[in-house]
Amino acid sequence: MSVDEKAVRRAARLARLAVPEDRLAPLAAELSGILAWVEQLNELDTQNVEPMTSVRPMRLYRRADVVTDGFYAEDIVKNAPRSEDNFFVVPKVVE
Repeated sequence: MSVDEKAVRRAARLARLAVPEDRLAPLAAELSGILAWVEQLNELDTQNVEPMTSVRPMRLYRRADVVTDGFYAEDIVKNAPRSEDNFFVVPKVVE
């Protein structure tokens, strides 16, 4: 797959990047090279390769999924102008 200047211009506009006109052709060539390399990767047989999250085998630390309030309620509302029962008291905005 090759990328032309029109595609680079469109991608730059979508990414909100200011790319000067004289850089469009070199960027198109670089992106075409990257896509050619990715296409080469598609030729590899990965049928027996297990997915991995790191190059080194490691176990992720897992903690129990327990709902708590964090035990910081008093500290959080300590500096509030007004609080009541560990909640912020704010003016009513809907009538």
